[in-house]
Amino acid sequence: MSSTLNHAQLIANSQSNNESSLTQVVINTRPVERAAALTDHLQAAGLTVVEIPMLTLQSRPTTEQDMTLMRQWLAGDYKALVIVSPTAAASGLAVWQALEDERQAQNHDDDDDDNNERKDIAINALQAPSYLIAVGEATASVLNNAKIEASNYQVLQPHIANNEGMLAMPEIERLQAGDKLLVWRGLGGRRLLVDTLLARGVHIDSIAWYERIMPADAMAQYEQWLQGFVARNGMQDTSASQPKPIVVVSSGTAFEHWESIVRAVAEKALNQETARETPAILPYELSDFSYVVLGERLANMVAEQQLSYWRVEDLAPETILAAIHAKAY
Repeated sequence: MSSTLNHAQLIANSQSNNESSLTQVVINTRPVERAAALTDHLQAAGLTVVEIPMLTLQSRPTTEQDMTLMRQWLAGDYKALVIVSPTAAASGLAVWQALEDERQAQNHDDDDDDNNERKDIAINALQAPSYLIAVGEATASVLNNAKIEASNYQVLQPHIANNEGMLAMPEIERLQAGDKLLVWRGLGGRRLLVDTLLARGVHIDSIAWYERIMPADAMAQYEQWLQGFVARNGMQDTSASQPKPIVVVSSGTAFEHWESIVRAVAEKALNQETARETPAILPYELSDFSYVVLGERLANMVAEQQLSYWRVEDLAPETILAAIHAKAY
């Protein structure tokens, strides 16, 4: 079972049947640094929220190849720069500032110049050599709130922060064969635009400033929550009084981690019960949960396993809350 709702439809549905939502459990799998806004919003709506992050962000060493791409971008080799996350924005901005500081230092022969003064000069002198396109409001905020004169660059955003929204932007739509695009992202993240633009003959380079790994305590957190949940509620059923827990998943990597943990814990529980040779509550499977997922690629992953889900097109807490209400009723 699946459905896709746009933002307006989701908001229109979000007020329905709030009484039953008081018993709804929602598992927020977003990274710790990005989970708070969603958790707070859902809790304010009366939902029980459990944070079990399926991703943690880990910086990657900046390679010489990364620096080469940055210098090529600063030299004007790329028509546009696409920045896909707040973490990518912060990491890339820091290197951009460092390179400009380096350039400023080389242009100043006065050895008495104060390093901090030079750094301020460098930051204020940043000039974007191409369009800057941020995927999402949070990503744009990192760039817009930096200590940089607003007149030096403009941060553009798609109307909808997904592949279709990006392709509809004039700055992307006009790219043609031979043009070059640079992407700041995380390793293994969403491949926005890639297939369509490559088919058009556009050359795409990317810098992975960080990687997303499974938190070391993710399985332990899940086991602890599941033990308490099953003890309180028994084996999940589909009645209105005991709706399935809803899992919010924002990336394919997060879903893969969730899948591996759920399967591993289920297998562990079955092995333990087999060894004891006593009846037991069956372990939870992927199908014992419902899902709210972001975008087409992730929706397809969940659909392939015949799981019940709603697809959303953005991660605004209001959108996710409305999807949960629509899903539950």
